[in-house]
Amino acid sequence: MKRHLLVDTLGFIIALTVTTASVQDRDGAKLLCAKIQGLCKGLAIVWADGGYRGELVQWVKERFTWALEIVLRPDNVKGFVLLPKRWVVERTNAWLGHSRRLNRQYEVLHQTHEAFVYIAMTRIMLRRIHKIS
Repeated sequence: MKRHLLVDTLGFIIALTVTTASVQDRDGAKLLCAKIQGLCKGLAIVWADGGYRGELVQWVKERFTWALEIVLRPDNVKGFVLLPKRWVVERTNAWLGHSRRLNRQYEVLHQTHEAFVYIAMTRIMLRRIHKIS
């Protein structure tokens, strides 16, 4: 299974789509965008991984009026490079990895996996709120 996440700048999930691993990233992004159509009125810029480049950039601009900016690794650098903006979604995936249920693929249905991702994120957010108050 492959997760397509839309997160805010803090790393909290705005929307999620789970697909089979054989689905192209661009096709998964279209499913994710269709899911949130009309819900994120203040959204202006979306940063995405290199797997989402191509005709998707123009498709998002025409259909949703968002600017889809692709964050690419510099060509002249070798080894690990911290990519700006992209680490936010990677950090969210790391947070979700702490949930044992999401660390392995136990689920057969995509909807079940999606539900457990939302449960795990709810738990993370509640723990943050509890520390604040």
